[in-house]
Amino acid sequence: MGIRTLFSTALFAQLILTVADTPTKARLPNGEFISWKEHLIDDEQLGRVPIRGADGLQMADFDKDGYLDIVSVHEDSNHIRLAFGSKDPDRWQLVTLAEGDEAAAAEDAAVGDVNGDGYPDIIAACELAHLIYFQNPGKTARTARWQRVILENTRNRGSFIRVFLADLDKDGRLEAIAANKGEQLPTTVPGEPLPKNQRQRRPVSWFSIPSNPLDARAWKEHELIRFLIPINCQPVDIDGDGDIDIIAGSRGEARMVIMENVSLEPLRFEPRPVRIEGIKDGAPGPWGFMIAIQDLNADGRPDMVVSGGGGAVVWLEQPSRLTQPWKLHHIGGIFPDVPTGITAADIDSDGYADVITGGYSQNPREHDGAAITAESVVGRIAWFQNPGLRGGAWRRHDISRTKRGMYDAFLARDMDGDGDLDFVSTRGNSWNWDGVFWLEQVRSAQPREAFTPARARESAPLPLPAAERK
Repeated sequence: MGIRTLFSTALFAQLILTVADTPTKARLPNGEFISWKEHLIDDEQLGRVPIRGADGLQMADFDKDGYLDIVSVHEDSNHIRLAFGSKDPDRWQLVTLAEGDEAAAAEDAAVGDVNGDGYPDIIAACELAHLIYFQNPGKTARTARWQRVILENTRNRGSFIRVFLADLDKDGRLEAIAANKGEQLPTTVPGEPLPKNQRQRRPVSWFSIPSNPLDARAWKEHELIRFLIPINCQPVDIDGDGDIDIIAGSRGEARMVIMENVSLEPLRFEPRPVRIEGIKDGAPGPWGFMIAIQDLNADGRPDMVVSGGGGAVVWLEQPSRLTQPWKLHHIGGIFPDVPTGITAADIDSDGYADVITGGYSQNPREHDGAAITAESVVGRIAWFQNPGLRGGAWRRHDISRTKRGMYDAFLARDMDGDGDLDFVSTRGNSWNWDGVFWLEQVRSAQPREAFTPARARESAPLPLPAAERK
């Protein structure tokens, strides 16, 4: 029963509604309203495993049964999990792929057919501290043990924060790309000097993969660039020339560098610093922990959607040449909350990419802190509606806001086959409510509550900060 059914209209008007209970104002071009319903995929209650600190996730059909599956990583409890899908998007078979030292502070995962047998394999980045490769056994992926190796040249060497798979040299075989930030919890603020004991620069690298990927000693590392705290290494053909470049980001220097692919044989990259109009060279700027790639101005060149610092979400307009400055455009903000996961997708089916983002709550994680209020930095999900041809400002639509929550990734998928986009995501910072879930997009003729949670008992829901209430 919704909160609005419990009170008279007059009393309801005087309430300070939580974000979830606020009637949605998001609308489709045809006038229908958009709200959201949460569905759980994996958590402690469903899987009987106390997974904590959910971070990255990827989707693929691991057993080739026609249904998408999920690999998710859980940093705080040292777990890598699989959720095997079915015809029913609310029915999943849950399996632990790795735990303990093998998955030590697992932070990210990448999926691709590494050994060429037609089945997607997995490589995971662990902050304590290695890359680990899992080879898909094929049709028995749900029940058989996946063979695995820790890459020998990454064992106990720093802290791997991101990992990707891509065919960098166009030879039909994948390479791995990884960022090593040095240690799990470097104590620094973007743009400020590092302590002396943390001034060693760490690499962003690509790894050539041997014909037998289970040969742990045969993966060869090739350094691309070094930063104080590397934080990203995203492969994408950013300049549209047909080969894969790499966007590297540094939290230590608060900057991004595009490693432009300039030669396939031998494979060679040239650094192109992402200079931004209005920001002096060397000054802190967006550092691209999460980057959504999308051509937002329809000029044929991919642009980047990133966190702009604080609670801001911005997009960077690609210039005609990578040596020129990028132009920064504001999308909006979720102040005082801090955006982490960022994904661009056409939510309202109007032909223009919208942006969804999730906020990152502060401590404590194991309970709702009494001192946490609507003015605190908390867990939040919101999306920004692209104005499209109408022009003007992007419009923010808040989905949920709770005392605890961290949302590191959003994958846009039509989970229920009804023709609109839903989102699969992870949640951390919430203790026994950590895990994997999906957001169902609900379209209705009349406005509904913005968000329907899956659990009857949850972290305390919050309203917007006082300055944002209308």
